[in-house]
Amino acid sequence: MLSGKWAVIKLKCLELQCTTAISKFLMHNIQLPGMSGAQRNLDRKIVVIGAGASGVACATKLLELGFQNVLVVEAEDRLGGRIHTIPFADNVIDLGAQWCHGERDNIVYELTRKQDEELLESTGPVYENYDCIRSNGDVVPEEVASRLKAIVGDSLVTRQLELRHCSGSLGSYLTNKFYDTLRRPENSDIDAEVAREFFVNYQKFENSVEASDTLEQVSGRGYLDYWECEGDILLNWKDKGYVELLRILMRSRELNVEHGVLEQRLLLGTRAVKINWNRNDGRVELQMSNGETCIADHVVVTVSLGVLKDQHLRLFEPQLPVEKQRAIDGLAFGTVNKIFVEFPEAFWAEDWTGFTLLWRDEDLDDIRGTSRAWLEDVFGFYRVSYQPRILAGWITNESGRHMETLPVDEVQAGVMYLFRRFLKWKIPDPSNFRTSAWYTNDNFRGSYSYRSMDTEQLGTGARELAHPLTVVATTPEKDKDSEDEAWQQSRCDRPIVQFAGEASSEHYYSTVHGAVEAGWREARRLAQFYGISVSRSGTKSQL
Repeated sequence: MLSGKWAVIKLKCLELQCTTAISKFLMHNIQLPGMSGAQRNLDRKIVVIGAGASGVACATKLLELGFQNVLVVEAEDRLGGRIHTIPFADNVIDLGAQWCHGERDNIVYELTRKQDEELLESTGPVYENYDCIRSNGDVVPEEVASRLKAIVGDSLVTRQLELRHCSGSLGSYLTNKFYDTLRRPENSDIDAEVAREFFVNYQKFENSVEASDTLEQVSGRGYLDYWECEGDILLNWKDKGYVELLRILMRSRELNVEHGVLEQRLLLGTRAVKINWNRNDGRVELQMSNGETCIADHVVVTVSLGVLKDQHLRLFEPQLPVEKQRAIDGLAFGTVNKIFVEFPEAFWAEDWTGFTLLWRDEDLDDIRGTSRAWLEDVFGFYRVSYQPRILAGWITNESGRHMETLPVDEVQAGVMYLFRRFLKWKIPDPSNFRTSAWYTNDNFRGSYSYRSMDTEQLGTGARELAHPLTVVATTPEKDKDSEDEAWQQSRCDRPIVQFAGEASSEHYYSTVHGAVEAGWREARRLAQFYGISVSRSGTKSQL
């Protein structure tokens, strides 16, 4: 943490950067008499709210398409949003997005393949070969653990077919599936209590995948809305972290500038506090937390669904249409947090990948009703790629949100209680400790989205969230030498407020590749509105 004069210097630099960005934006589009229709179109003022993966993808794609007047407004004092790579231990850790999930039809994977070096690497069987350890320190025999893992693993295949006809929750489906399989004669030798403890832990793991509090909240049919990309679903970023993707999008390394093509187009540490989208001139007025006001032709909102749920009633003037509000209310958004523990040296065997915590009922009495009750929902600790002295834990739901409110020394003490209770090894004190905190941060209000029973019952989805707010306008003017000789002035719906972000992705929600695709979708929407070819290349925006 910076203190004293260095904190002041950093603040002054941030203020200078923000002033430069907003001034350039406000003064940029002075339309000269000789400008053609196409030139005026490319000079439209566009504000992207949020500098996460979706916002950065949208802004950089807009510049690539030839739009010149783009400003990105970000409430945090950093880029990345839910991509948050920080220095820790032997190199870096990702407090947010960590893996590229799949290869085929995954735009993140495809972007890395265009680089000069191999940026991604398989995480391997870390989340398959873990030990299952009970709260009395007993390790579940590998022969039993592997059979239990196989039971839940088999459901990953069958659920794709069976959930199509499911009218209930993912939780009820998985519970019935697990215990039906467990009752087969070939599994009669598995201890019922161990099996129950394993399944309770597995449900916590599935909650971390979905970001749900309970699997009863997750729609069975809605679960199938998500499309898994073929290939390795746990590709890590080696020793660079997910921030490397942002550098690719911004061309930071190519241009040898920190923010690449977004240099002097970023307004960091500034929140949009009001979006007035019903002006008489068909433009959008933005009020900023720094007291600035700017008028834009188009605004692309890429904030998290959690922020929309928390702030949309006071953020938008007038309030959003009923269909948009239904989408915001109906789509679900949950919290998943990480716990990183660095030790002076590894106390585990080289081939050991981690462990999951199986609580016996009688041992839960030791923490339930106490200040350590939240520890029940920490479901496992695992090795971290390129970090030989770190174990990373996971926690979800209300307990994960509660953990964010606790002093760090209390959280650390609780975590060490778990290590020393479950592991029969001599556990050294940690040399460093860090947790994520996605819910209590007003700029995120959680981790990622999923499809809940409410989503299904309200009959809403990502398409409704992504639908732009429009005004009736004249068809954009094109160059006189345009290929469309038949162009004539007519009326059309002009998008003035658009929505991106992972939650607006129909099939890749909760992922970075879904967020990037959503950002590109909205950039292309504007290009198509103005008659700009979305396949154009070679257009370089001014830095």
